[in-house]
Amino acid sequence: MGKKNKRRDEDAEPKLIVKNGNSDDSPNAKKKHKKNKNKNRNELPTVSIAVAASIIDNVPTLELATRLAGQIARAATIFRINEVVVFDNKSILEQDSMVDKSADESSADFFIRVLKYLETPQYLRKALFPMHNNLRFVGLLPPLDAPHHLRKHEWGPYREGVTLKERDSNNGATLVDVGLAKHVLVDQILEPGRRVTVAMGTNRNLDSDLPRQVVSSSKPREEGMYWGYQVRYAHNISSVFKDCAYKGGYDYIIGTSEHGQIIKSSDLEIPSFRHLLIAFGGLAGLEESIEEDENLKGKNAGEAFSIYLNTCPHQGSRTIRTEEAILISLQYFQEPISRTLQN
Repeated sequence: MGKKNKRRDEDAEPKLIVKNGNSDDSPNAKKKHKKNKNKNRNELPTVSIAVAASIIDNVPTLELATRLAGQIARAATIFRINEVVVFDNKSILEQDSMVDKSADESSADFFIRVLKYLETPQYLRKALFPMHNNLRFVGLLPPLDAPHHLRKHEWGPYREGVTLKERDSNNGATLVDVGLAKHVLVDQILEPGRRVTVAMGTNRNLDSDLPRQVVSSSKPREEGMYWGYQVRYAHNISSVFKDCAYKGGYDYIIGTSEHGQIIKSSDLEIPSFRHLLIAFGGLAGLEESIEEDENLKGKNAGEAFSIYLNTCPHQGSRTIRTEEAILISLQYFQEPISRTLQN
């Protein structure tokens, strides 16, 4: 990839506490273990999707490829997905892509660039994304309209912002552009060009010298808000699993395929989870991705996942496109996931 996009400040979800191997049976150790166990229970669960980058290779033009990536971004936002993992599908022979070769960008890079661009609030895009030829059609896409994409006249408890080179003339504090009529002061000295989440509080006076607080991007989620998705790259399907950004990894992994089990959504039972992953294959499906992965040699597709499902049985078309499968499947999983989270 060319220039890397600036990342939001500490944008990973809070790390989970993992029980260590210490066999200390002292009262203090037991009390500490109980405290950690309770903290684990309070961790917010996450839902991730993994999508093969090879779906971009089957699109004849850059405009259509951009629209395809936009459909995935819309689906992820509508269904409150916390993470999108783009993985390379090594089963697909390399072929010419519509992505501009002069930009030195693979299909996966292009896919990730568009996903990140769309997740970013509109008022931050100019500062965080340099002009790039592969973004020239993003203006045609419908906005995600996510809760953190606040408009200029809207006030919310949190806003995404970008730190500025300019400092406050009175005390040298960091100024942050949060998409309002005036920049706001924050309580930290930060380098410019950094994406941050700012707690706005209830004081709407932008002329106030009182600094606002920079918080973790997970803070809005802790208060029940959906705050966009993170994007990660994996070079193959096995690295989707083993390079999980969450401490402890994914504890339940679902594969989707026309060759999977057929279970009614109302009958599907998903066990309690901290980090759920739902995987979608590319042009040749997850079967080919697994077969071509050296780390999964000898395994069939069903063995690589906690459960392997056909979420659209009795299909009328011989093929279901990945962007269609994602919408169908995320709707299919809505009820089972809700039941698990309520319990």
